[in-house]
Amino acid sequence: MAKSPPIPPGLGDSAQTPFSTPLSIWDAGCGFAQMGQWFAEAGHDLTLCDLSRKMLARAQQNFADRQLEATFLHGSAQSLAPELPAFDLVLFHAVIEWLADPKTGLQTVADKVRPGGYLSLLFYNRNAFVYNNVLKGSWRWEHILSDAYIGKGKKLTPPNPQYPEDMLEQLEALGFEIRQQTGIRVFHDYLSPQVLADSDLDELLALEYRYCRQATYRYMGRYVHFLAYKPDTDS
Repeated sequence: MAKSPPIPPGLGDSAQTPFSTPLSIWDAGCGFAQMGQWFAEAGHDLTLCDLSRKMLARAQQNFADRQLEATFLHGSAQSLAPELPAFDLVLFHAVIEWLADPKTGLQTVADKVRPGGYLSLLFYNRNAFVYNNVLKGSWRWEHILSDAYIGKGKKLTPPNPQYPEDMLEQLEALGFEIRQQTGIRVFHDYLSPQVLADSDLDELLALEYRYCRQATYRYMGRYVHFLAYKPDTDS
């Protein structure tokens, strides 16, 4: 059976935590479903969706290769949400920055977290986007000042990278409590190719792990991950 990739901080804590009963989990925009595999391998019940048929087919094949079972649905998270039940855990990873209306998309998906459940939100960080572009040279500064650096949804540059502070405000307005904040690649993406080539990657990974949850550093990661809890008001 093929092995899954190592689990990064912020996500691994949830995937590796033992539970007395399996969790119901919705991976809303699963891509190739690498993260969903960690939870499936731990015995949880997975529902996965993606707008891309090709990605969904690859996700299904990845699960089949590992002899894992799950429910796969084709379509956007926003369109499928009204027909789905509430889940113990919803994964919304690297999707919101691609939406035309991120705020409405977040609300629609977050509404499928049951009271007492969790939302795992991973998003492309606008802080890092700005900083990285400034470091690339003065020829980009005019575009940054006019916000023309924002992507048009082509290639790998998303049209709507998000500020962590805005995401925090929106989650709190939806009634969530932030239990954990983690920056993903807080140093790696600022290093030149030559520095990376001359570096000990294990040592760099140790630096990432040490600083990824510290204030300031965590909001400089290429991505930011929030683990948010929806209180059970009836308990």
